[in-house]
Formats: sequence, C-alpha cells, structure tokens
Amino acid sequence: MIVIAERINATRKSIARALRERDEEYIIGETRKQTDAGSDFIDVNAGSDPASEIENLSWAVEVVQANTDLPLCLDCASSEGFEKALSLVENDVVMLNSINGEEEKLRAILPIAARSGAELVGLLMDERGLPQGIEDRMEIAEKIIGRAEEAGIPVEKLYLDPCIQPLSTTPQDVNNVIGATEKIMATFPGVHTTAGLSNIGFGLPYRGLLNRVFLSYLIRAGMDSAILDPTEPDMMATLYAAEALSGRDDFCMNYIQAERQGLFGADG
Repeated sequence: MIVIAERINATRKSIARALRERDEEYIIGETRKQTDAGSDFIDVNAGSDPASEIENLSWAVEVVQANTDLPLCLDCASSEGFEKALSLVENDVVMLNSINGEEEKLRAILPIAARSGAELVGLLMDERGLPQGIEDRMEIAEKIIGRAEEAGIPVEKLYLDPCIQPLSTTPQDVNNVIGATEKIMATFPGVHTTAGLSNIGFGLPYRGLLNRVFLSYLIRAGMDSAILDPTEPDMMATLYAAEALSGRDDFCMNYIQAERQGLFGADG
C-alpha cells in the first residue's frame, strides 16, 4: 500500500503555527518522523490562511524536500499554488492533491498535472457536493478518468478518493465507501484508490482505533493507498497485517521486513 503521510497539514494548529512563524525545526521534525515511519509520500498542505497559502506552501516545500528523499504530495486549493510549488520540487516524482468532478477544477488542474507528469488525487465529489452512494461515486470516477485520459494523463497516475465521511454523522456511508472502492478497482484496471483515513473517526473517542480498523476494511476492499498518520501507534502494523491477511503480501515478506525495520513499535 502507498502511504501518503498526512501530518504536515495546516489544519493542525501546530503546523499552522510553524508555517506562520517559519519554524523550520518543527517542520523538519515532522518530516523525519514520517519518513522514518515508512511513508511513501509526504503530504504538504499550507491552506490554513488563503491569503498566504502559496507563500507558505512554497516555503514548506523547500524545507521538507531538504530533509527527506521521499516525493511530495502537494495539497493546494489553487492552480497558481500548484504551479509555484512544482517549480520548486526537485524530485522526479510528485503528486498533486487534488481535483474533483467539478468542471472548474478539471479545467484548471488537469493541464498542470499533464505537463508535470504528476500523480493526481481525484476526489469523488462534484458540483452537487459530497457523494451519497456507490453509483454517484462511480459516475464521478468515470468522468475524472475520461477527462484525465483526454489530457494525456494515464490511469495509472490517478488516485481516486471515495470521500470518507465521519462515522458519527453518516454511519450508512461506511458501506458505500467500501463498495465503491471494490467496484472502482474492478472496473478501472490500473487506477489507484486512496482516502483521507482520519475522517472516519472524527468526533468519536478512540479515534485511532477506528482509523486502524477501517484501514483494514479498505485494504480488504482493494484500496492501495491511504492518506494517514504513519506515526500513530500500531498504524503501520495494522497496514502490513491487513495486507498479509488479504493475500496482498506473498509469503508475508513485507510484513516480516517491516517488523525487522522496527515499524511495528516496541509492542509489535
């Protein structure tokens, strides 16, 4: 599974403060912790203040990439922000987070992703708002894939996000996300699926427990990427165990290797 590490996100008060105060040491610490935890991409989101988002994202990109060899996932609300951040990226691999099914987003971001060769997250929502079931997610998935291919972006570079909504407010949507993941992976060979995992437990106690259990459900459904906190206790252990139990880890070799690398923590 491709792990997109979520902690450098300006919705977290500590990150918003670090961006505002240009606290390099704090951002470096978060970068290195997530790198050491076994991530594949480091998400960089500087969107707490729209007026300074582009400037803050540019600063964060330079600090993060100077302290990890991992590729970045640039999380931005504007095409201008993506363009500026991409001009600073040194790694040949980069991800843009995100587009959705809205025409304005597709027209603005797809050409940028095509020119840069970036991987691209596509949220399965559109002008109608958040999805309500499996079929509307499939409709938006087909639209995004079709428009991306028209722009010259191969399906293998797309990461479709079925938009997890909080269990506390929309408990019926859990099965929709699982069902949509299964159907997308079966219908569109080569495409990836991903999700902002921590949304599931919003507002509930033992949020980390819900995150980990739901991750195992999603892996069983075929999801091959997730936006998550790799430093959360037992998160990476759950990921590797779920992949092994789902038949996605031949002879449990990834599971064994992860344990040898210390990714399961002291109680692994």
